[in-house]
Amino acid sequence: MAKPKIEPRLPKGMRDFLPQEMIKREYVFNIVREVFHLYGFEPLQTPVLELHETLMGKYGEDAEKLIFNAQHPGGKEELALRYDLTVPLARVVAQYQNEIPIPFKRYQLSPVWRAERPQRGRYREFYQCDADIVGVTGMGADAEILSLITTALTRLGFQQFSVKVNNRKLLTAIGEYAGAEGDQLAELYRSIDKFDKVGAEGVREELVKRGVQADVVTRIMELVTARHPGLEQLNFLEEVMGNLPAAQAAIRELRELADHLNAANVPANFYEFDLTMVRGLGYYTGPIFETVITEPNLGSVTGGGRYDDLVGLFRGESLPTTGTSLGIERIIDLLDILKLYPPHIGGTVVQVMVTVFGDDTRAASTAFAADLRTAGVRTELYMLDKQIGKQMTYADKKRIPLVAVLGSQEIADGTVKLKRLADGEEVTVNRAEAPAKISELLS
Repeated sequence: MAKPKIEPRLPKGMRDFLPQEMIKREYVFNIVREVFHLYGFEPLQTPVLELHETLMGKYGEDAEKLIFNAQHPGGKEELALRYDLTVPLARVVAQYQNEIPIPFKRYQLSPVWRAERPQRGRYREFYQCDADIVGVTGMGADAEILSLITTALTRLGFQQFSVKVNNRKLLTAIGEYAGAEGDQLAELYRSIDKFDKVGAEGVREELVKRGVQADVVTRIMELVTARHPGLEQLNFLEEVMGNLPAAQAAIRELRELADHLNAANVPANFYEFDLTMVRGLGYYTGPIFETVITEPNLGSVTGGGRYDDLVGLFRGESLPTTGTSLGIERIIDLLDILKLYPPHIGGTVVQVMVTVFGDDTRAASTAFAADLRTAGVRTELYMLDKQIGKQMTYADKKRIPLVAVLGSQEIADGTVKLKRLADGEEVTVNRAEAPAKISELLS
């Protein structure tokens, strides 16, 4: 009796990445890693599973509904799949405090899991890409994060983007200025956070609908809709709310941040101070950042900020921390949309395929492939017993740029014929000269 066929399918919200897609992803990962290393950030890896108690109570009630529990039969520990990379970082810093030098600059590029309702652009498993600095109180650390963001995005080919900068202390000050407190203050933040989606009038209507008093709504809207270039925005806020301690602290931090960005030669057109940017997670304590692609308007690609109290939940004393998460999945998609991938990315890692005419030539083809690999040429040796025409079709389908034809005559002459599939150009060279010629044909 034949075994029943198992239907090949994925769980909802999960994805496979076939080789052509993985090549694009690795291209982005590699550039981002190079930038992290350029700034002195070092890699960290944490387990897929954390203790349930490690994750809970850090993200807010709505977010924690999305945490995947992951219990095994008979297990005594309550486990969960990691929701992000920030809370595991805080746990690591507390757990290895005698081994980790402070300041601690780390990055992590790893998958996380969330029990989302799967839909277009929203998955249950996806990669996050974080860089954080632990142990620095001054705004120089925040400026370093913003500088890193602008370097990574420009190296990936993005030209039109803006890092929006706000401060959680300013949001507190806005509530004080407007006379909002308690639940009304939380409603205020949720409404302002929708500014990019619904606009000023939409936020105004949302605040009214939530029961915020008309005079409070008016004062709030005057603040969050004000747009002044650079430091003029901070001057405006100081004029309006400078008598409030929270506003004074926030503006002082943002001025210091701007000074550091200027010293680091971060172009002023790459960042702006924006009161409508809120960031939902409750652990932020100071400056917060979110980067949006502006032309065309394609939404946010990074988010982060300062969270000085999170590490203290694990070690009993606070450690100042600031960082960012690059929306690596969205960045990968946007490079496709904006056609920013180099022409050779997304095909194959192979540079040359070496043909095999038959058993009598296989040893010579194998030796030649080995020579090319020794010379650093990424080489595939054709493995099946197929006619040369089908070998060419295979190479073309895989988008391998060059084919090395090594028949009986070439073997006898000590030569190899190199064919570039894109335009059909052929050249015959001595086998010893092949690596140099291959480099020339690929350039």
